[in-house]
Amino acid sequence: MSPRGGQEAGGSKVEGAMHERFPDGNLELSRSLMRALRHTGISLIYQDRSLRVVWAQNVPVPWTSRDVIGLTDLEFLPAAEAERVVLAKQAVLRDAVAHSLEIRIDDSNTAYWYEISIDADKSADGDLKGIITTVIDVTDRKRREQTLRALLREVSHRSKNLLAIIQSIATQTGRYSDSIDGFLSRFRGRLQSLSSSQDLVTSSNWRGADLRELVVGQLGRYVADPARHVRLQGINPYLNPNAALHIGLALHELAVNSVSFGALSQPEGSVTISAEMGAGPALNLAWQEAIRPREGDRNGKKRFGSVALERVVPASLNGSATLTIGATELEYRLTVPSGSFELE
Repeated sequence: MSPRGGQEAGGSKVEGAMHERFPDGNLELSRSLMRALRHTGISLIYQDRSLRVVWAQNVPVPWTSRDVIGLTDLEFLPAAEAERVVLAKQAVLRDAVAHSLEIRIDDSNTAYWYEISIDADKSADGDLKGIITTVIDVTDRKRREQTLRALLREVSHRSKNLLAIIQSIATQTGRYSDSIDGFLSRFRGRLQSLSSSQDLVTSSNWRGADLRELVVGQLGRYVADPARHVRLQGINPYLNPNAALHIGLALHELAVNSVSFGALSQPEGSVTISAEMGAGPALNLAWQEAIRPREGDRNGKKRFGSVALERVVPASLNGSATLTIGATELEYRLTVPSGSFELE
């Protein structure tokens, strides 16, 4: 018996009670209306002035599996909710004013919600005969609301994290920029990098992104044919959202440097990106490429690109990184602890 398809209480007792309330031609119509409720989330319960059930149709299964005819709410509803319902019904009996409330019933570790409307039943001469209660199962709606609230909290949390990343990038970019134009150019590129990674994360329903699609997404903005200029080796881990955003930023910085001074500045140049499992377990990522000498960097002055690669990205992942720039080769190694990725 499903929670929505509740019991039909009482058989002949119900019909007898209904005949008293719906005499003659109205009885068949009443039966039809009662039958129509069987496969809906709507229930009807009629009670006399002592709040004992006279007839009921489609009583929700989570309420009770008993025949409720002759019972009061205190005898078939959970105690806490029964008290609320009885107080509301007593108020309707006293004031003859309709009342509504919402109750929650927990059954086998599952929660069900119901909207209850209580109305006074008066005779033609205005005497109060009893009350009729309409019960609507709103469980699906409540669960959707809970899911929506959870999603909104998650979106808020992730938005705040993304804003914190953007703020950090803006601060660091400004610190290592010599002019407004330089700042705007670099900052715009980094925002586009974040946007590209964020698109992958969003399309996966916030699960993250696998390394290969992240590489293609970041380097595809700088080379016409990633398959020709990027050699991918090793495993293809699935990165969580935080790891995808920050590793995407690292790939962006490496790609910008490479198209300016490294292998990707050459028509036939290529870079090698490898991913292997290390101790911990941890993910070991490596970027290797041939470069040409840069006269302006002999004073060892740090730029934001190297700061992001050596400090910002590893710190955000609780990992470690090294950037080695030789005379003819650049190598970047990043260690990502478990928890930031999974192997598919």
